Amino acid sequence: MPPLSPSLLLPQLSHVAAALAGTFLDRWLGEPRNFHPLVGFGRCADWVESRLRSGAPGHSLGNRLRGLAGWTLLVMPFAALAVWLGHQAWGWVADVVLLYLALGARSLSQHGERVAADLAANDLESARIHVGWMVSRNTSALDEEGVSRAAVESILENGNDAVFGTLFWFLLAGGAGAVLFRLANTLDAMWGYRDDRRLYFGWAAARIDDLLNLIPARLTALTYAVLGNTRAALSCWRQQAASWSSPNAGPVLAAGAGALSVRLGGAAIYHGRLEQRPKVGAGDTASIGHIRAALGLVERGQWLWLACAGLLAVAASRA
Repeated sequence: MPPLSPSLLLPQLSHVAAALAGTFLDRWLGEPRNFHPLVGFGRCADWVESRLRSGAPGHSLGNRLRGLAGWTLLVMPFAALAVWLGHQAWGWVADVVLLYLALGARSLSQHGERVAADLAANDLESARIHVGWMVSRNTSALDEEGVSRAAVESILENGNDAVFGTLFWFLLAGGAGAVLFRLANTLDAMWGYRDDRRLYFGWAAARIDDLLNLIPARLTALTYAVLGNTRAALSCWRQQAASWSSPNAGPVLAAGAGALSVRLGGAAIYHGRLEQRPKVGAGDTASIGHIRAALGLVERGQWLWLACAGLLAVAASRA
């Protein structure tokens, strides 16, 4: 067997062109207004869980296997459909549409800007409500710093999930890669909590998402470091990331907080329980300015990725 050419691991020009088109569609149109496929997928996930999960948390092995079966039933048919669409004569157009539906850059920007505008208008109650649309924690009693911190954390994490991770898998595997990643990420967000209900059932969703995010999360952390306070970002990443329970959220949040010179983490209420999360970053407490700086970091990073992908694709075409 001939050796694998390194150029096969680089993005193709067609994928880069489709990534540009999908990015412009997302920036132009934003999320579908009437119905988003990920919302429908979430409803399907709730239905599958209600049929498959046995007990809370139930049998450790049995519910893990049930969760894996549920993940397979929900994700693999859509991924297979995306593969089939990509091989049709109009496959390039299908890839563009799939990426547009998977990306969440404009939606993330809109949510973050709404919270920043609420705080700028001294409307803390609206800011609490709107940041609650971005995070799963209880936001009803947050002060201005707590709202800002929650928004910045969500922007940094979703920058990885809804932008960089999605682009990574799209550039690697086209529309099917983006679909696989985003659906897996959605199931992790729904099933991956270590509470009584999903401790075992969500095990497979959490582990698969960890695996798919292993490389993208570190590239995201590197992107934040390059585009922000590089020395602080790398220092926080090296010293603080391991303290975070998630192997991928740790590098993203630590590097992002260092890049923005802000302190993140700390106490938060999730599903009625107070959690003491490790503190990451260095510098100031979170504020309106950090929300907007985080949004700028993600936006600049997206264009940087597309530019680098284009250069790599040209190199691959010449190899």
